[in-house]
Amino acid sequence: MRKVYMDYAATTYVKPEVLSEMLPYYGSIYGNAHSVHSYGREAAKAMELARSRVANAIGALDREIFFTSGGTESDNWAIRGVVSASKKGKHIITSQIEHHAVLHTCEQLQKEGYEVTYLPVDEYGTVSLDALKAAIRPDTALISIMFANNEIGTIQPIAQIGKIAKENNIVFHTDAVQAIGHEPIDVNEMNIDLLSISAHKIHGPKGIGALYVRKGVRINNLMYGGAQERGKRPGTDNTPLAVGFGKAIELACTDLEARNMALTEKRYQILNGVMSRISNVRLNGHPINRLPGNLNFSFSFIEGEALLLSLDLKGIAASSGSACTSGSLDPSHVLLAIGLPHEVAHGSLRVTIGDDTTQEEIDYFLRELPPIIERLRAMSPLTVED
Repeated sequence: MRKVYMDYAATTYVKPEVLSEMLPYYGSIYGNAHSVHSYGREAAKAMELARSRVANAIGALDREIFFTSGGTESDNWAIRGVVSASKKGKHIITSQIEHHAVLHTCEQLQKEGYEVTYLPVDEYGTVSLDALKAAIRPDTALISIMFANNEIGTIQPIAQIGKIAKENNIVFHTDAVQAIGHEPIDVNEMNIDLLSISAHKIHGPKGIGALYVRKGVRINNLMYGGAQERGKRPGTDNTPLAVGFGKAIELACTDLEARNMALTEKRYQILNGVMSRISNVRLNGHPINRLPGNLNFSFSFIEGEALLLSLDLKGIAASSGSACTSGSLDPSHVLLAIGLPHEVAHGSLRVTIGDDTTQEEIDYFLRELPPIIERLRAMSPLTVED
């Protein structure tokens, strides 16, 4: 059976050149980076090269990069760390379409006495700058708006948000897990104070990410223990993963414009193919201002989980807008936030492609999808006859 991977937003494979750089640190170079002997110094040197590679990718200083276990920890640390250290107040501004690592952290903070404003978005998933300005209060300590949405791919006006935050002396955090390696990022030009990224979205290893913290930003620790990461994030340095992260981000940010153009061409080919072959379908997210490899469709009269299973039987891996976990059939909070009715949000499909997506894979997907939709609609009690 043919196998086609179209779920790059969920995770990616580790590139051979990334793995090649990591392997020595599982064997011959195994020292603890905080040991003073030669074994430790060799590991420490590798850690600092990795830190420099991450910093260079976003225009930061090496000492502003702190390694974490991934995007979720980085988001939690950024939000909790800043608001607990803030002397300005206990008010947070975020959006309704954030990743759950942000939303659930904010919800927990509300239980602890903090106040949170969840900004609505328009039909394309874009935050209103006017609404953001109106939500700012004297006690607003943090603005946290994601760079690009993980489900619908919409890219937010991050530079404008950063400017507003700076003008109002508010710390600005952005979750850039989906954007890194796809969008050019300069934390200084964009006035970003904290930024979360993860390795496994860009052909790096799972289990490592980073939090950029602008020099001078007050942030409390999320965890306590040793003196690693300059005393801000304890735990033995994971040298192999850091090395892989550094190599992966360096590769991901090379020839970015050319790679984005190629991905965008593939995206439009899939979009045009789906729209021309299938009726009662809508594209979710901004039609242009979106991640180059992201497509999110809603197909009327079907259920997303059945669609995913049917595609999987054909060897096609994608994801759905339905959070079908633990018996829950609640539709995506992102799709509801952009105004989709429950029944339409349930019939959603996220297709995310990468540099390795081939023409043959695109042709196969476009050939197999229409009959699957037709079969599921024929079985559905929701289908309306023309």
